[in-house]
Amino acid sequence: MRRKLAAGNWKMNGVTANLSELSNMKDAADTKQTDVLICTPAPLISRASVTAEGSNIAIGGQDCHANASGAHTGDISAEMLVDAGADYVITGHSERRVDHGETDAIVAAKSSSAYANDLVAVICLGESLQERESGQTLDVIGTQLAGSTPDAATADNTVIAYEPVWAIGTGKVPTLEQIAEVHDFIRAGLTERFGDDGDGMRILYGGSVKPSNATEIFAVSNVDGALVGGASLKADDFNAIISALDVS
Repeated sequence: MRRKLAAGNWKMNGVTANLSELSNMKDAADTKQTDVLICTPAPLISRASVTAEGSNIAIGGQDCHANASGAHTGDISAEMLVDAGADYVITGHSERRVDHGETDAIVAAKSSSAYANDLVAVICLGESLQERESGQTLDVIGTQLAGSTPDAATADNTVIAYEPVWAIGTGKVPTLEQIAEVHDFIRAGLTERFGDDGDGMRILYGGSVKPSNATEIFAVSNVDGALVGGASLKADDFNAIISALDVS
């Protein structure tokens, strides 16, 4: 049975004062069947891990470099994330793919570095609006899934997140049928490649998830949780999403 996962991505938002929101998530995170993850900006990881100590909230990074160390000014290694208190790291988010030109191969290399340091990689996939409208969605997702997921992926070290690029932060949400089509497609690809581990990997939906639509999204087949952006910055909103997932 796959445990559910409510994951929040704070993106480039938050300073020390915002950790009070994390404190206010602790009670909602104390569930029996749902894991909770908050991926903060890198400067907050160490303090966030202290704030979350003793709760069911795990802390993650938003990116890592593929290399263990070296002349990579401004980058962060997987080992550094672990040292700061992280247990997860997001790889291949569409904003990294678009803003920094990250390819599937780069995402796979970063995910492999995460594995080597005992981090769980949350590997993101998603199509653009143009790709959706031209009927390329499953081709794009299939290519990204194959190219971004290392051969060493297991149910313990990998989470897949489907985030349609055109739905991130826009308020637009795919129909439930569209979400089901992609999640079922991802599940089929994972089980074909990884067998039982593929069946055990959690698949999250991300893209304008909020309290008002969480319940219906979580009822869709092969949706094992959510990767939430803006709604994870406020405890009241994220707590409602956790609660919706916990009873789904």
